[in-house]
Amino acid sequence: MARAPSSAADGLALPGDLAGRLAAACLEVFGAFHPEPDDDAPEGTGTILLLGPREPGFWPHASAEPEFADGRADPMDRWSTRVIGDIAVATGATALFPFGGPPWRPFIRWAERSGRAWPSPVQLLVHDRAGLMVSYRGALALRQRLPLPPTPQRPCNTCPGQPCATACPVGALTPAGYDLEACHRFLDGPDGRDCMDNGCAVRRACPVSARYGRLPDQSGFHMRAFHG
Repeated sequence: MARAPSSAADGLALPGDLAGRLAAACLEVFGAFHPEPDDDAPEGTGTILLLGPREPGFWPHASAEPEFADGRADPMDRWSTRVIGDIAVATGATALFPFGGPPWRPFIRWAERSGRAWPSPVQLLVHDRAGLMVSYRGALALRQRLPLPPTPQRPCNTCPGQPCATACPVGALTPAGYDLEACHRFLDGPDGRDCMDNGCAVRRACPVSARYGRLPDQSGFHMRAFHG
């Protein structure tokens, strides 16, 4: 079940009924920042809110929506566009997405600007709450300049053993880099079924990811979209 609606997100006070609308959509604020001129934000933006899945509960909610039943491609992106777009209209914000450009929005840079996501030992972004399972469904550009809460510590700094660094069964994703071809070859074979069905072994190895509550079905959905 999704957590109950709140008037704040990790210490960030949200205007109006925005917190309730996000909770109803099983979304939450994954970070916020005040954009600078080189951040490619819409003109007049005071605060950008990065939105991610609210766990536990996101996958049962989103996958029951019409986009997942109509047989068309990209149901998750279409769901995100509709739902976050509706929230933006209702709250006077501007909806922004990491897909469907141009213009292409620099979500990785924005994530690091938010102070809640950092490069991990395997170079993927790691989030303070979602770990290596972090994903951004979109963002809201608000005209208000909201007071920002203190930023948390990068979880990798205190992670014992940093298991993500050695979790890849074929050594395709390590601190030395990412061998995309080796990853796809592994996923093509029978030994790759665990990653295909349950999600990337490296992402699952992150202790923060393990506490996040993401279901294997959702990870399998994203792996099929990634691998084809």
